[in-house]
Amino acid sequence: MYPEEMVKPMRADLTVAGFNELFSASEVEQALSKSGTALVVINSVCGCAAANARPGAKLSLQNENTPDHLYTVFAGVDKEAVDKARAYMFPFPPSSPSMALFKDGELVHMLERHHIEGRPAQMIADNLKDAYNEFCS
Repeated sequence: MYPEEMVKPMRADLTVAGFNELFSASEVEQALSKSGTALVVINSVCGCAAANARPGAKLSLQNENTPDHLYTVFAGVDKEAVDKARAYMFPFPPSSPSMALFKDGELVHMLERHHIEGRPAQMIADNLKDAYNEFCS
């Protein structure tokens, strides 16, 4: 578990962009039971989260079609919420950072760490925008 002082600015990087933090399994269940589309970002302290994932997630929102709901959980901190979010992302193995798009609670698009690491934020954003244009219109 990482100290809260360390992750606070990393959390804020997404919350100031409109993402809502989920801290418990029940919050994840409630969030993903809502109708419409939802992007869930599993945030992380790793360098690729700062360099690629968080900026890519934020850039993706500069699109005509965007998810109805934006959520984030933090790996290594919010264990219960992360475990529940990852259960919804099955059959994909746990990875962080990662991003999942849901439509009416069903997983429709997934970006695992290996899709994020080493890729520029704009490429990640473009991948998400393509998914938004398919599922969020």
